[in-house]
Amino acid sequence: MTKKTKETLRSARWFEPDDLRSFGHRSRAMQMGYGPEDWSGKPVIAIINTWSDINPCHTHFKQRVEDVKRGVLQAGGFPLELPAISLAEQYVKPTTMLYRNMLAMETEELIRSHPVDGAVLMGGCDKTTPGLIMGALSAGLPFVYLPAGPMLRGNWKGQILGSGSDAWKYWDERRAGKISEAQWLEVEGGIARSHGTCMTMGTAATMMGIAEALGLTLSGASSIPAADASHPRMAAACGRRIVDMVWEDLTPAKILTKANFINSIAVAMAMGCSTNAIIHLVAMSRRAGKDCTITLDDFDAASRKVPVIANIRPSGEKYLMEDFYYAGGMPALMKQMQSHLDLNAMTVSGTTLGKNIEHAQVHNDDVIRPLNNAIYQEGALAVLRGNLAPGGAVIKPSACAAKFLKHTGPALVFDSYPEMKKAVEDENLDVTEDHILILRNAGPQGGPGMPEWGMLPIPVKLVKQGVRDMLRLSDARMSGTSYGACILHASPEAYIGGPLALVKTGDLITVDVDARKIHLEVSDTELASRRLAWVAPPAKYERGYGWMFSKHILQAEDGCDFDFLETAFGAPVPEPEIY
Repeated sequence: MTKKTKETLRSARWFEPDDLRSFGHRSRAMQMGYGPEDWSGKPVIAIINTWSDINPCHTHFKQRVEDVKRGVLQAGGFPLELPAISLAEQYVKPTTMLYRNMLAMETEELIRSHPVDGAVLMGGCDKTTPGLIMGALSAGLPFVYLPAGPMLRGNWKGQILGSGSDAWKYWDERRAGKISEAQWLEVEGGIARSHGTCMTMGTAATMMGIAEALGLTLSGASSIPAADASHPRMAAACGRRIVDMVWEDLTPAKILTKANFINSIAVAMAMGCSTNAIIHLVAMSRRAGKDCTITLDDFDAASRKVPVIANIRPSGEKYLMEDFYYAGGMPALMKQMQSHLDLNAMTVSGTTLGKNIEHAQVHNDDVIRPLNNAIYQEGALAVLRGNLAPGGAVIKPSACAAKFLKHTGPALVFDSYPEMKKAVEDENLDVTEDHILILRNAGPQGGPGMPEWGMLPIPVKLVKQGVRDMLRLSDARMSGTSYGACILHASPEAYIGGPLALVKTGDLITVDVDARKIHLEVSDTELASRRLAWVAPPAKYERGYGWMFSKHILQAEDGCDFDFLETAFGAPVPEPEIY
């Protein structure tokens, strides 16, 4: 392996030449109190920090960045914190997915435009993991991903609460009149008890786990609870490791192959992952280059053979991410399912995945099950296709009632979220448990940004009858903490004229998850007639970032990246000129 020398450090282009421009770089660094002893001959490490005052998942990052700096300094590097957009999942509207690509662009340009040799990426809240990694892959410098880690278990009157999952569950109980306002306020105060991400196997935990399965975190880093003392120690270790990676010139191109991505799909299935994993992982693979690119077919193939063995809600029965960590965490899960993995895949540790998990152990085999005692014998996700979703649609069969895996029912169609929200609270709504609720115009362009609206509320009329699940179909996404018989990511989306735009209330729809089919029981002649009558909706944006988003966003099966950001779009971006 080619080693870097102090003369070939990228940052040396800024700091070492004996010219007027480098004089400016050095003098301005000295203006901030630094001296040549800080940077000369040392790797300069960018710490891309997604902390903000409004992101509860990243509250601890204000301190963790200091832990990373400590590690960088211990290893003889020069740390520089570079803040990036925080993407607070709970607050950003209409959805953080609208801005994932903005974070990817910012990360890429922060790394490329500054005098840095490598980076530590600090993320965890849902879209920050893929956004940071996508940008860093395009920049191409050595990097380590530092996961925020899950929060501690929730608690209400001695009952363990899981973020998201129990919010949906208890909200239905409140709608049914079984929980008082005072009790609801107690649930609000008990469900999120510490800093860190959702502690169910939602999108945050899924994507942090995927980052580790890809080989982009230190071994075991993705499962450490944010409030655990091991977390700041891990942060410092990230700082030390990135300095060594720079000297080793261990770039992502030398780590990632398609095997890493196939491994990450298998691990996602075993985790009982969020449906969002598909969109993000496809986008990340396309940033890594054509030899790494994965498709929906790769997910479906893994789904047929890799069982769900992480007994973590919502796919699992009772445990949360804190329990997963105590049971051995991600290394133990990968050790348990190693027959489904390519153990020769490289990692940021400079060693193979097999080496990293060689001594991993499962400490509770009810939390991390053996393959022959799985929670769900097939994978967590299934990809459906048919005349209603020729580009594909996704369901999480491990988290829905079995009776809906093969079902034919009449459609009940809503063209917008406000229309749907109003209708489901109407106790006189003409709906039965056999209906298939449809929300359309909620995809990448229609949402805009493909919001997490896909877990449509059960109509209150049915909730009061005791119904807690029914088939729901949309071109939206849903939170990874959600559950139920929700078919998502229907593509092409209705807003651009996809088949979902042609469905009428009362049309019969057949779903067969085992056969991977979704079919609108309407003749081709009738659909052609409806298409002629379809009128495109007005544009969502006429200026700004939203306009750019609408012009360049790809559909769900292609990862919802911007077309011009993908690796295959144009020649590689050169190093910046320094004059």
